[in-house]
Amino acid sequence: MAVPKKRKSKSRKGMRRANQRVAIPAVVFCSCGEPTRPHTVCAACGTYKGRQFLQTGERAA
Repeated sequence: MAVPKKRKSKSRKGMRRANQRVAIPAVVFCSCGEPTRPHTVCAACGTYKGRQFLQTGERAA
């Protein structure tokens, strides 16, 4: 079985783990002002690229 000859330094360990961070999700603000994910329909108003796709509680009544 292969065994490392030398111990990895703290610096090298940190450099290896530098790309293992959790990505921060991208946020875009809708025309209604609510934060949404990009390329998705706004959950608050139901619009995407200025077009109405979903009926919300206020507009469905």
